[in-house]
Amino acid sequence: MNSVRFGIIGLGNMGMYHANYFDSLENATLAAICDIDAKKLDNAAAKFPKASRFATHQELLASNAVDAVLVATPHYQHGEITLAAFDKNLHVLCEKPEAVTVTEARRMNEGAAKHPNLKFGIDFQMRTSPIMKKIREMVLGGDLGELSRLTWIATSWFRTNAYYASGGWRATWAGEGGGVLINQCPHNLDQLFWLTGMMPKRVTAVAQLGKTHPIEVEDEVSAILEYENGATGHFITTTGETPGTDRLEIAGDKGKLVAEGGKLTFRMLRQSMKHIRETDPSMFILPECWDTEIPLAKTQPDAKLITQNFVNAILKDEPLICPGIDGVKGLEIGNAMLMSGITRRPVELPIDGGAYEAMIKELAQKYGGRKIAGAHAGAAPQSSMASSFGGRA
Repeated sequence: MNSVRFGIIGLGNMGMYHANYFDSLENATLAAICDIDAKKLDNAAAKFPKASRFATHQELLASNAVDAVLVATPHYQHGEITLAAFDKNLHVLCEKPEAVTVTEARRMNEGAAKHPNLKFGIDFQMRTSPIMKKIREMVLGGDLGELSRLTWIATSWFRTNAYYASGGWRATWAGEGGGVLINQCPHNLDQLFWLTGMMPKRVTAVAQLGKTHPIEVEDEVSAILEYENGATGHFITTTGETPGTDRLEIAGDKGKLVAEGGKLTFRMLRQSMKHIRETDPSMFILPECWDTEIPLAKTQPDAKLITQNFVNAILKDEPLICPGIDGVKGLEIGNAMLMSGITRRPVELPIDGGAYEAMIKELAQKYGGRKIAGAHAGAAPQSSMASSFGGRA
C-alpha cells in the first residue's frame, strides 16, 4: 500500500474540518464520505465530488472503498462504528472522546487488541501542542522530581444558551452523555494522564447540573484527585464563567511549572524541597528559586498532524502520537469526576463501569427533555435540577 484511502463517517463540524485538510496530507486520499443526514451528505459531496458517498456507516464499511475510517459522529456511536470497522479489517482514527462510558471504551480497546494488525488512534491534537509536549518532557524527564501537586483551573469554556440550543443532541444525557466533561474537557482530561503518566487512585468532586444554563447535564465541576505517591490534583471547569482562566501548575520536589497565557515558567529550586524541609535549621524560610521562561516551538496544536501521523503509522509503522487505547484514561478520570460529583461520594479507580452506566441511565430518565427549548430562554432554577442522589446535584 502506497496511499491510505480514508472514509469520514459523520459530516458535522468536526467531520468537515477533517475533510477540508485531506488534500494537503501526504500519501492519503479522501475516498468516501458518510452521513445519515442527506443534506449534510449532499453538501459534502458537492465539495468533494471524487469521494464515494454513503448514507450509512454499514454501507461504507462493506464497500471495499477505504482502508481506514475517521469516526466523527456523535459520541454514543463511536464504539459501535469502531468495532464494526475492525471487523471489516479497517484502521480507525476516532474523534474524542473515545466513548461516553469507560465500559464502552474498554470494549473498544478489547476489540483493537483482537486486531493487532490494525492501527487504532484517537484525535487528541493537544498532544502536539509545544507547551504540553515540553511539560511532559520535563515531568517525565525528572526536572521536577517527585510530583506533589497538580492544579488546573480550566474555566475558559464559556458557552451561551444559544450554543446549547443549536443542536438537539447537545447537553443531553441521551444525545451526548454529559456536559462540560464529555464535550469541552476531553483534551484536559487526557493531559491529566499524559503529562504525568499517572492515574489517580481516588476522585472526589462536586458537579452541578444546569447551574448556569437551562440544560440537563453538568456545566460546572470541581474535583480533587489523589495519587498513589501522595500527590494531590485539583481540576476546576465550567461553561458558565467569563472571563475564564486556563492555568496549569505542576509542583514537585525540585520546583514548579506554571503554564498560562501561552507561556511556560519553571520556578526551579536551588535545593530539593524535601532536603530543605528536613535539614534547614530555620523555623521560617523562603527557599531560593530561579524563575525561567521555557522556550517553546512556535507551532500550534493541529488535528492534521494527528491524521498525518496515523497515515505514517499505517504505511511506515511510525509510533502513534495518540494510541486509541489511551482514550480510556482521560475518559475514566472524567467518568469518576461526574460520578463522584453527582453522588457526593469519593470514587475509587479503576471505576465500576456498570455502576456508572446505571447512573447515566437514571439521569437520562429523570432529566431527559429538560434541555433549553429556545436560544434566549432563561436559566432553569437550580431547585428543578435537584437530583435523586441526595438532592444536591
